[in-house]
Amino acid sequence: MIANTFSEQLQDVLRSAKTYENLSTSELIEMALTRGEAILTDTGALCATTGKFTGRSPQDKFFVLDDESEKTVHWGAVNRSIDESAFRRLYQEAMAVIQEKGAFVFDGYAGADAELRMPIRVVTEYAWHNLFAHQLFIRPQENELESHQAEFTVIDVPSLKADPARDGTHSDTFIFISLAYKIVLIGGTEYAGEIKKSVFTILNYFLPQKGVMPMHCSANEDRESGHVALFFGLSGTGKTTLSADPQRSLIGDDEHGWGDDGVFNFEGGCYAKCIGLSAEQEPEIWNAIRYGTVLENVVVDPGSRTADYASSELTENTRAAYPIDYIPNAKLPSRGGHPSVVIFLTADASGVLPPISKLSKEQAMYHFLSGYTSKLAGTERGVTSPQPTFSACFGEPFLPLNPVTYANMLGDKIDAFNTSVYLVNTGWSGGPYGVGKRMKLSYTRRMVNAALSGELDSASYSHDPVFGLAIPDHVEGVPTDLLQPKMTWQNGEDYDRAAHDLGEAFRRNFEKFTDVPAEIQEAGPTA
Repeated sequence: MIANTFSEQLQDVLRSAKTYENLSTSELIEMALTRGEAILTDTGALCATTGKFTGRSPQDKFFVLDDESEKTVHWGAVNRSIDESAFRRLYQEAMAVIQEKGAFVFDGYAGADAELRMPIRVVTEYAWHNLFAHQLFIRPQENELESHQAEFTVIDVPSLKADPARDGTHSDTFIFISLAYKIVLIGGTEYAGEIKKSVFTILNYFLPQKGVMPMHCSANEDRESGHVALFFGLSGTGKTTLSADPQRSLIGDDEHGWGDDGVFNFEGGCYAKCIGLSAEQEPEIWNAIRYGTVLENVVVDPGSRTADYASSELTENTRAAYPIDYIPNAKLPSRGGHPSVVIFLTADASGVLPPISKLSKEQAMYHFLSGYTSKLAGTERGVTSPQPTFSACFGEPFLPLNPVTYANMLGDKIDAFNTSVYLVNTGWSGGPYGVGKRMKLSYTRRMVNAALSGELDSASYSHDPVFGLAIPDHVEGVPTDLLQPKMTWQNGEDYDRAAHDLGEAFRRNFEKFTDVPAEIQEAGPTA
């Protein structure tokens, strides 16, 4: 009843305000340009800047405390509560802003599986934010709009700011998720990625109730065999880049569900990092940046309107959002079978982890729960250089439930479908950040292809003495020394110390997982 009341109020406000519903790509571009929200580049892409917030604000995300969330949400440093009164107050203020300024509405879906998809509505203050939603979520068929009934609504009002003293927020930015009212309320930030990740968080809550494992991963499929591969990893580890393989069909670049019938994309678009983007290294993404694509915080020459992808003047976290069918080898609809290979991607700034290693089921669950990487610059506010981080399931900021819930689902899937799991380090080799060098993309692609093709199934392996990882002795096309990290360091003792320190960090982090079996507890570093 309460949820209906809030929904009815929103409908009343949208009917009385100047509202633009389900505009086309061209109409939204025209509105964004007319309103001075963005500019066009020489390729026809729409480029907007997001002010001081050029990444997510995880400290500003809250779940509204209610009878359901109190019992089910995994409360802690990631999932913080906010009083319902603060939500109600800012919701009413958001309605006042929409009444005064008008709004743009997108009706669509999250989930490419017709039986499991969630109907969503995205209401935005800015035209370009609505274009972002239009390109990233699944657009309905024309005959579906009339019967569309949103299960969850995202209301995005950047000009509305919270009062921390009054509302109990961390700052004047806020992302409120109400499970009872089925509403996400966003204010105080222009970063469009908050819209995308709020929907992902919602799916991470509801889909496990349906037996579906929600995943922060990209997915692609071999065109001949139909074998599906998943690529897990935090932002900047290579999910989008490595899944955009011209030899394979792209199912999706970032968020998927694994259900009884296989995997399916949550989205209808891609959200690629484009710092350092080049036509030679990433031709599929380069060619996707055209009319209809939304660029975020990319530096553009005011005269020629040419994008400078090498520039980090605004942020390292430059982004491009485009429909998945802008990728020539995209698979539509975005669904595939059960994965034969799962790859965990980490950008290890310590230069310790091997570029590729094969994991047992227990090691896979251990490393899935650990979710280690080095957080790269620009992904979040205040991150200006790589920082070691552990993010459970390679997506802890988006997990409303206990991470062990998702890890157990992974273990069950590995058993059920005999899935091979590899850990791939796309980070540093030959020493830590500042000393060593970033792993060559060409080498990473070769190793990943060896894993996907089954080439590594028959390889001989050596075991790392600290992490217990099985490292292939040879991968065609990759220097043998590169496979053993210690061989790439100038001083072996320096490597040993760094490996020991990283192993200790793994162990300290894993102490919080007290409710997992001993065989998983023991699958991590041993020395």
